Amino acid sequence: MKSLFYAFSWIFLATGSILTIIAGWHFYSLNPELFSFSSELNGITVVETSLDEKENYENNLDFKTYLEAGDARPLIIANFLERYDSPLKPYDYYGVVIVEIADKYDIDFRLLPAIAMQESNLCKRIPEGSYNCLGFGIHERGTLGFENYEANFERAARELKAYYIDQGRVTPELIMKKYTPSSDGSWARSVNQWMSEMRYDDRVLGKEKRTDAYLLEFTSEGSGSAEATTAAQNR
Repeated sequence: MKSLFYAFSWIFLATGSILTIIAGWHFYSLNPELFSFSSELNGITVVETSLDEKENYENNLDFKTYLEAGDARPLIIANFLERYDSPLKPYDYYGVVIVEIADKYDIDFRLLPAIAMQESNLCKRIPEGSYNCLGFGIHERGTLGFENYEANFERAARELKAYYIDQGRVTPELIMKKYTPSSDGSWARSVNQWMSEMRYDDRVLGKEKRTDAYLLEFTSEGSGSAEATTAAQNR
């Protein structure tokens, strides 16, 4: 009798184990995102949700919020980054980041990506590991490094606002005289072209309609009038 009991018990347990494995595999196949990666802590496997998926979801919400509000600035920057295959990806994420930083310091949203394009081809050519896309703090004494691209844009925006724009340097031509005084004028011409391209969201029109941009135009301080631009250029 004992042998018969043990035999039936073993069959019952084995069948239950097999059914549990099948059910578990079926659940995984229906919900693979719940098991996107795992980490080991003291020999115990902890299952977590992918951080990248969470961040992308939140970033997409931010991007949609801007578009729903009728604010195309993040899209314009995202298009600019994608047009030149910038390593600043996801493009929509950095479109939102750059606009938020520009608004924080009340500067033209086009200025940071335009300078980044001129200085590093939108972060393609930078000192290794520096995340320094804007040529900011790069000189013969060394290179200023940052922990990420966002920190670089944040610091550059703060400095440009305090030591350039607030001191009356409100065009690329005027910024150039302090930012890169050795330039023969090509720096400002390039920055103006990239800003014009973003203004029209069009590469060809950017070249055709390039002017010395008035950097208060898309801020709370400026109207963007021709009179204001001329006054700024004559300072």
